[in-house]
Amino acid sequence: MLPLLALVLVPTFHKEVEPILQKHCQSCHRHGEIAPMPLLTYSQTRPWAKAIREAVRLRKMPPWFADPRFGEFANDPTLSANEIATLDAWVLGGAPEGSPADAPRPRVWPTGWSLREPDLILATPQPFLVKARTEIDYQYLILPTRFDSDRWVEAVEVRPSDRSVVHHAVLYARVPGDPWLRQFPTGVTFAPPGDIDEKRRSGYTTSDILGVYTPGAGPYTCPPGMARKIPGGSDLVLQIHYTSKDTDAHDQMRIGLYFAHAPPKQRVLTLQMGVDHLDIPPGERDVRYSVSGTMPNDALLLSLFPHMHLRGSAFEFEMEGKPLLYVKSYNFYWQLRYELKTPILLRAGTHLRWTGHFDNSPANPRNPDPTAEVHWGEQSTSEMMIGFFDVAVDPSVDKARLFQR
Repeated sequence: MLPLLALVLVPTFHKEVEPILQKHCQSCHRHGEIAPMPLLTYSQTRPWAKAIREAVRLRKMPPWFADPRFGEFANDPTLSANEIATLDAWVLGGAPEGSPADAPRPRVWPTGWSLREPDLILATPQPFLVKARTEIDYQYLILPTRFDSDRWVEAVEVRPSDRSVVHHAVLYARVPGDPWLRQFPTGVTFAPPGDIDEKRRSGYTTSDILGVYTPGAGPYTCPPGMARKIPGGSDLVLQIHYTSKDTDAHDQMRIGLYFAHAPPKQRVLTLQMGVDHLDIPPGERDVRYSVSGTMPNDALLLSLFPHMHLRGSAFEFEMEGKPLLYVKSYNFYWQLRYELKTPILLRAGTHLRWTGHFDNSPANPRNPDPTAEVHWGEQSTSEMMIGFFDVAVDPSVDKARLFQR
């Protein structure tokens, strides 16, 4: 009689493991994407078997930082307990390949873009030199659209050519008559001059956000029947936060716009609440800053997106005193947007409160200097505290009208 252990079937790559990788991993682990190695085939995956086991057992991968006690999110990539057990058993069993006949149909991934080929592609005019070991001011680029009428976009992808030197990039729609950055030329990358307060003022805008690039986040995609608006005659303004390495690098941004083919039923707006006067003492383990406000009119809450820098440790979103999302382990290098599985109607007068936690102690492994007092600033060594949130409103409503109480 065979020992009981011998009767346990070891999972194989093609039959049990490959479907998990397709569902949870390959969107990043493929050529041209953010992950350092592809996991499309057995030969690509087998050398990383033990590392995969450790990463999924510790829930480091796929990256996701929402406390599961609060909220359900449509883009949650978390592996189930059964999926983790399958990967664990596969590795412990020697990571066998199995029969290729058991493989699922390969997923067809787009080349160069996360979605299909965009309807319109815009790009920075030339590669930007990211000098080695240098703090680089936020860069801006104004791109005239020459749209003579309103355009609706259902998805936007901002795509660097060298992700390793881009911390984030934000794409705005600047409407005609908006004075924001009007003193600067179009088609040329520039950094507004001045001290920290002048830079703060130059970065402030009421322009609509069309799309954001952050590490680990995908394209800005609207739910079915919804879209973002680019009013006729608007310019696009691209803001880029570069972070240098030990060697020079070059990056050239591309922007893919996907137009809606029918008028949307709802318009998507990105709103934000934050604190821009921060004083974080040296060595402190948990410094908290909160901001609150009430909704001026009804809107449908779609997603939540916290933003802090290297000393950010946790972020809380609350509605009427109840948790919406608790990012219990904020990670500066994986800035994710959390899309609600079921959107929430925010009635006029609904009270919202966001709280950011900062760890300026030596216990924070990402802390560049625990002895420094930290204030607001654009650079990663300074801090920010912003809670972005997407809402859906009637197509006729813009930000100005939404905030008319």
